[in-house]
Amino acid sequence: MKIIFIRHAIAEDRTTFAKSGKSDALRPLSEKGIKRMEQSRQGLQRVEPVADYIISSELMRAIQTADLISEVYPEAERKAISQLNPGSNPAKLNKRLAELPPDSTILLIGHEPDLSELISWYTNGSHFNFLQLKRGAACLLEFKGSPEPASAEMIWLLPPRQLRSLGQKK
Repeated sequence: MKIIFIRHAIAEDRTTFAKSGKSDALRPLSEKGIKRMEQSRQGLQRVEPVADYIISSELMRAIQTADLISEVYPEAERKAISQLNPGSNPAKLNKRLAELPPDSTILLIGHEPDLSELISWYTNGSHFNFLQLKRGAACLLEFKGSPEPASAEMIWLLPPRQLRSLGQKK
C-alpha cells in the first residue's frame, strides 16, 4: 500500500475569516492556494501517476484541495471522512485504511499537526513530530501490507515549491 499525505493548500486567513462568524470548518482556500495547488497537482501526478483513492477531511479547505487534485486523477474514488478531521484518533483512520485493498495508492488530504503525527506514527511508532508539512506539501509512505504503526518506509517528501517545479517540467 502506498499512502501520500498531502496538507491542504493555502486557505483564507483564519483571523479574517473568523470575523465572518462562520465555523472555521467552512474556511475555504484562498485564490493563491487554488492557483498553487493547480500547479502542484501536475508535479504530484508526475511522481505518482496513478491514485486509487483520494480521501480528505471534512473541512472545506481539505475538500477543495482534494477536488483540485482529483481533476488529474479522474479514476480515483473520492471520499471525505471524519477520521482526517483535526484531532482525530489515528487508530480509527488506520482501521478505515486497512479496509482498502493492500495494493492501493491512497492520497490523504488533511491538516497539521495531525498529518505529521500520522507520518511519525507510521514510520517509527510514536506521535513525536519529526517533520512539518507546509501547506500543499506531500509525503509518500510505502507499506508492505496494510498500514500499521512503525511499518512504513518514507519514499519521498516534497515541499510545494518542488511539486510546482516538477509540474512545469515536460
